[in-house]
Amino acid sequence: MTEHTDDNGATDGGSADTADSDRLADRRQRLGEYLDTAGLDAVWFARPNSFAWLTGGDNVVSATADLGVAAAGYVAPENEDAEDGEFRVVTDNIEAPRLVDEELPGEFTVETGQWYESSLAESVADNSPANAAADFDVPGFESVDASALRQPLSEGDIEAYRSLGRDTAAAVEQVCRQLESEDTEHEVASALRVTLSARGINAPVVLVGGSERAQSYRHYTPKLEPLGDYALVSVTAERDGLHASMTRTVAFDPPEWLAERHTKAMQVEATALGATRAVSRLGGSASSVFDGIQMAYEHVDYPDEWKHHHQGGAAGYAGREWFATPTADEKVHTPMAYAWNPTIQGAKSEDTVLVTEDGFEVLTSTGEWPTRNVVAIDYDDAVERHDVLTL
Repeated sequence: MTEHTDDNGATDGGSADTADSDRLADRRQRLGEYLDTAGLDAVWFARPNSFAWLTGGDNVVSATADLGVAAAGYVAPENEDAEDGEFRVVTDNIEAPRLVDEELPGEFTVETGQWYESSLAESVADNSPANAAADFDVPGFESVDASALRQPLSEGDIEAYRSLGRDTAAAVEQVCRQLESEDTEHEVASALRVTLSARGINAPVVLVGGSERAQSYRHYTPKLEPLGDYALVSVTAERDGLHASMTRTVAFDPPEWLAERHTKAMQVEATALGATRAVSRLGGSASSVFDGIQMAYEHVDYPDEWKHHHQGGAAGYAGREWFATPTADEKVHTPMAYAWNPTIQGAKSEDTVLVTEDGFEVLTSTGEWPTRNVVAIDYDDAVERHDVLTL
C-alpha cells in the first residue's frame, strides 16, 4: 500500500473492503444523528473498544493502558448535513504508518504529530472543532456515552459476532474435552489463552475453578490447584472490539448436587433471555429484566443467590455494555447480544446470545457439546442451553 502524506502531515488511509463500507455507513448515520441531537461538531474515541467499533482497527500497544495510541473521530461539515461528515484519526509519527497500512479503512484521514510535541488529547484538540465530545479527557470537550452509540448491533456487527462466537466456543470446548482431574487451574488457563490466541482472539477474562474453589468463589481466578471432581471454565474473549462470554462445566466424578444446581442455573438464564425479549418489545429498561431474574431464582428455590454475583447484561464492544441491577435504567435493545451468567453455588450457566424480535441465537456454540432445551419460567420461550460434559 502506498502512503500519501500532504504538506500538513495528513495521511490518507488504505483501501476499504465491503465490510468497512457497510460498517462506516452505519457509523456515519449514528454519529451524524448524535451530533445533530447533541448540537456538536465532532466526536472522538480513543478507548480501544470504541476505536475498534468505529474503524474496525486496533489502536492498542499496551494492553494495560486505558487509552490506545490513536483517536478516531467523526467531524461534521460546516453548515451541511452531519451525516456527510469526515472520518479522521489523530496519532503520532510512531504509529501512523502501521495504522495506515494495517488498521484503517481508506475513508480515514490521519493527522500525524511528532511523538515528543504533544499528548494525544492535545493533538485531538488541535485537529478538531472546539465544539466536540470525546470518550476520554480532552480539555474543553464534552464527554460521550459511547456504549449508547454502540447499541443495538448493526448487521455487520452481528456477522462478526457469529464468527467470534463460533471460534471462541470451538477453542474453549477443544481445551475442555482434553481436561483431566489432575490438571491444575493454571495449566487449563494457559491452554485456553494459547488456543484462543491461535484464532486471533484475546482473552481479557479467563477463569478456571476446580471443584473446591468453584464452590467458594464466583470469580475463580486460576491457581495452582488441581481441578478435582469437576471444573467451571469461563472466558470473556475479544476480537476486533467485540466481546463474547461463555462458561462450560466439565465433570469427572461430579458431586450429587451438581446436576440439579446446573439445571436450575440454566432455567434462570433461559428466563433472563425470555425477559430480555419481552422487555425490549415494550421499550423497557434493564431493571425490568432483573425483576424476571429475581423471580426465576425464587422459582428454583434459591431466592438469595443473585446477591452473590452480578447476573450479566448486554454484550458487544465491551464484556458487558451494561449490567442488570434492581435499579438499572439502560434501555433494552434488539438486535443485541446478551451474556447472562446466573450462578448457584458451585454451578454456572453462561453464553453470549443474540436476542432479536424473532427469538434467540446462541453465538458461543459449536453444536458439538451436550445441550438441553430449557423453557423460560413465566415466558413463552425456550433456549438450547449447554449441559454438563462428563469425561
